Amino acid sequence: MRLGVLDVGSNTVHLLVMDAHPGARPRPAHSHKAELRLAELLDADGSICDHGIERLITITHDALHTAEDKGCEEVLPFATSAIRDAANADAVLKRVKDETGVDLQVLTGEEEARLTFLAARRWFGWSAGKLLLLDIGGGSLEIAYGIDEEPDAAVSLPLGAGRLTAGWLPGDPPDPSDVKALRRHVRAQIARTVGEIARFGRPDHVVATSKTFKQLARIGGAPGSGEGQYVQRVLSRTSLEEWVPKLAAMTAEQRCALPGVSEGRAPQLLAGALVAEGAMDLFGVEELEVCPWALREGVILRRLDHLPAA
Repeated sequence: MRLGVLDVGSNTVHLLVMDAHPGARPRPAHSHKAELRLAELLDADGSICDHGIERLITITHDALHTAEDKGCEEVLPFATSAIRDAANADAVLKRVKDETGVDLQVLTGEEEARLTFLAARRWFGWSAGKLLLLDIGGGSLEIAYGIDEEPDAAVSLPLGAGRLTAGWLPGDPPDPSDVKALRRHVRAQIARTVGEIARFGRPDHVVATSKTFKQLARIGGAPGSGEGQYVQRVLSRTSLEEWVPKLAAMTAEQRCALPGVSEGRAPQLLAGALVAEGAMDLFGVEELEVCPWALREGVILRRLDHLPAA
C-alpha cells in the first residue's frame, strides 16, 4: 500500500510518501516539503499568530493534493513540539480540521522519542545491541535508550535548534556571552537526564537522527547525500568540539556556504551544535552514527505493525 506521513514540525511541513506493507522495508516514493518555521510565528503570549495558522492551512491543503496525486491510500498526520507547546494549540488544531479535514495528532515528546527509537532499531537491527538515540528537532531534543523495539527510557527536552536560536542567539554572528549562556543552559538541562539513562549501563551503539546531526556530520567530513542512504556517516565529538567555535564566529550566510548546510537551517546550526556537543559530552559518547530513518519512518512502521494479518 502507499502511505503518506504528514509531519508538521517546527521548521517544515513534510509529506513523505512511502510504499509499504507488513514485513517489508518501507520505500520512499515522493517527498514534499514546505518551510513554515512556526517557532518564528508566535505572538508575545506564545500563541501561533493568525498568519502562521493561515500558512499552515494553505500548506496542509497543498500536501493533501500532493498525497492524492501520488495515490496515497492513507495519510498519517501528526504534529510535534511547535504546536504541542503553542498557547493556542487547541484552537489551531480545530481550525486545521475545520478547513482541511485533517485531524492532526499531536505527539507527546516521549512518543516522539519512542517512535524515532523504533525506526532506528529497525534500521540497525538486533545486532546493534543496546541503542542510545539522540534526535535534535526544531523545538525539542529527544533521547531514548534500550535493547528492544520499545526503549527502556525516553525523554524529551525543550532544546530544539530553532527554539534555542530564537530565544538565546539574537545576533548574527551571536554575541560570545550569549553563546556561553546558552551552552550553560543546554548542559544543565541535559545533565538532569543522564542518571535516568546511565542506570541501564553503557550503550553498544549510539545513533542520531535529524537534519541537524546530518549537517554536523557532513561538515565534519561525512559523505554527502548524493552517496546514498547506505553509506555510513559518523560524527565524532572531537570534530564537533573543533567546529563549535568556528560556527559561533560565523554569520548565517557564512555557515550556508559549508557543505550540506541549507540556507534555511544555517541560522540554527550553532544552537544545534551546542546541543549535540553537550549531549555527546555528558553521555560520554566519542562517536555516533547518523541513522537515515527517523520519526516519519517510525510512524509508518507503527501503522504497519497494527495492520491485520493478510
